[in-house]
Amino acid sequence: MTRTTRRYFIKVSAAAGGAFGLGIKSRILFAEKAVTPLRILILGGTGFTGPYQVRYALSRGHKVTTFNRGKTHPGELPTEVEQLIGDRNGKLDALKGRQWDVVIDNPTTLPAWVRDAAQILKGNVERYVFISTISVYADTSNGVDETAPLAQYDGPDPYKETLEAMRASGYKTYGPLKALSEQEAEKWFPGKTLIIRPGLIVGPGDETDRFTYWPVRIDRGGEVLAPGNSNDPVQFIDARDLAEWTIRMVENRETGIYNATGPAKPLGIGKMLDEIKDALNSNAKFTWVPANFLKQQSVEAWSNMPVWAGDELGLARTNINRALAKGLTFRLLAETTRDTLAWFKSLPQARQSKLRAGLAPEREAEVLAAWKKKKA
Repeated sequence: MTRTTRRYFIKVSAAAGGAFGLGIKSRILFAEKAVTPLRILILGGTGFTGPYQVRYALSRGHKVTTFNRGKTHPGELPTEVEQLIGDRNGKLDALKGRQWDVVIDNPTTLPAWVRDAAQILKGNVERYVFISTISVYADTSNGVDETAPLAQYDGPDPYKETLEAMRASGYKTYGPLKALSEQEAEKWFPGKTLIIRPGLIVGPGDETDRFTYWPVRIDRGGEVLAPGNSNDPVQFIDARDLAEWTIRMVENRETGIYNATGPAKPLGIGKMLDEIKDALNSNAKFTWVPANFLKQQSVEAWSNMPVWAGDELGLARTNINRALAKGLTFRLLAETTRDTLAWFKSLPQARQSKLRAGLAPEREAEVLAAWKKKKA
């Protein structure tokens, strides 16, 4: 994988913050009460996937506690949630002297964060769920399963790494640090750790626009630049599907390592775009532009053409058979599409005016014009 492409994927995978104030009623799978209510501690809980975990867990009768700084969307969680305030950088006193059945660690990037929390929680928590990423793999060029080699950290002391240093490096240490964080979780909770490695997480609330670009652009209609070959594979998972499956895995007391992306069967970007178009009743017309021409025009996969992996197609061939065998399910792409667009249109106009991924309209028009000129 090229450094630029991988760097961007890592960056957007890490930057999945977003409001839960969606104004959308999420479809809840299997929302009957769980057989045995659990005491669940969620580290984070106010970003992108966390609020979906919280609401789904509550709907199934669990007792939920969150631990975070109280700075991201404060006051937006249900009143039933116990909210503890602290900071993973040394301010963990609120976790002391408490007991939970399971902890779900959503935001951790640094192995020191796992170590410091585990030193307090060990003996007071039965199981540890670590939300990781497929960016932990050393090489995804041919697709991977959970046994593939992991990226190796080759920097200074990883326990002294900071988020600022990681950002300064262009996020190139993100995957290796996540891999070390996984190892730290297993060290402190041997045989009691569940590691979930999501791929591209999408849906309402995703502030990176890494999928949102397509519903927004296709809804606008007209001639739409479509990248590469229509059969190029794509993978992604709705944040709600990931969150709900995570809670069900917790209920089943599962451990081990699972890749978590989707859909269940291979999907080409052409079919993805067609399904988005159908869901929105759009008049969009797709013009397919080859990958090599897009490179000449400095149009990059992931950033300028979200979801599409460009010449790194192995990234979109991640094996998820283990997760499917454990009940990972997916809502229809049409639902993700409509809900994502509705959420985006609920944002302030200033936010809607500049998508954070994809091509600006004028840039898209330029590339399409250049392609037609080349073909003429």
